[in-house]
Amino acid sequence: MRKIIHIDMDCFYAAIEEREDPALRGKPVGVGGRSRRGVLTTANYEARKFGCRSAMPVFKAKELCPHLVLVPVRFDLYRAESARIRAIFGRFTEKIEPLSLDEAYLDVSHLRTSAAAIAREIRAQIREETGLTASAGISSNKLIAKIASDWNKPDGQHEVPEDRILDFMRELPVGRLWGIGPKMRARLNAMGIHTCGDLQRLDKIELARRFGSWGLELHELSRGIDTRDVKTHRIRKSLSSENTFSENIETLPALEPVMLGMLEGVREDLARKHADRAIRSLVVKLKFADFTRTTAERANPALDPALFRSLLAEAWSRGNNRPVRLLGVGVRFRDPEEKQQLDLF
Repeated sequence: MRKIIHIDMDCFYAAIEEREDPALRGKPVGVGGRSRRGVLTTANYEARKFGCRSAMPVFKAKELCPHLVLVPVRFDLYRAESARIRAIFGRFTEKIEPLSLDEAYLDVSHLRTSAAAIAREIRAQIREETGLTASAGISSNKLIAKIASDWNKPDGQHEVPEDRILDFMRELPVGRLWGIGPKMRARLNAMGIHTCGDLQRLDKIELARRFGSWGLELHELSRGIDTRDVKTHRIRKSLSSENTFSENIETLPALEPVMLGMLEGVREDLARKHADRAIRSLVVKLKFADFTRTTAERANPALDPALFRSLLAEAWSRGNNRPVRLLGVGVRFRDPEEKQQLDLF
């Protein structure tokens, strides 16, 4: 039986800033741009009580929480802490799939110790060595482990054994499934679908008729079915950053500063981990409120912000002013063999 752990750091960027400056503790803190046109990268739990959240424009966050303390983003510091945490993961397994700086999947199926005990020990070592807290979800697949990691936040963990997955999913609100935002949830609620158990009463044909290919995916998700492996060593074909917004972004100007902040993270990842890889093309991806997607791509080896702005505008124009629920930005690499062949000429 597979034993999968999903580790999710608690308000990672904000928690690091509070650790570095104890005077911030107990105050609502947002990490991000300080100008009114900037956006929050994250917000701590005190700020979230006022409705502040990641990807929210700073001016709106300040309206919700006038005493919000804004601190600038320090990616170098966050990446250094992420590397320390990744090293802790490596003490327990080589099967690690990072999702971002603050979360990862671990496959510990090869260990005799229970996954719950391993998760507790990992969290204890993170706290002892970094002063930060993490939450964990444990199950037999990635889907359930990720959902479970949000169950006892902050600084907690939750396990869903394989023989309890169907029961766990039956009462789970549909809004807890990835890909279902406020508007999709409202649409499902209008159909009388509030839980995954309600979704389970619709067969594949009915779901496909109502939602197209997304309906087939809902059929699997609502039953907790996920056969994906934890992916570790592989030649990367691309490097990207994605942000799924808790509330849809309505305008192109609001997307641009978010994209530029994400691009900076991609640039740093390239410099630190993939400096030897040749870039084939630049990519911007949007998923709209109705779950349709579009990708704008241009062959170019330079990470020019102006080109990414152009790609963002191109992708946005295809949406006919539909709100955006997900933004992705990144690059595609040339194949190593292709680069070698090119170097011969």
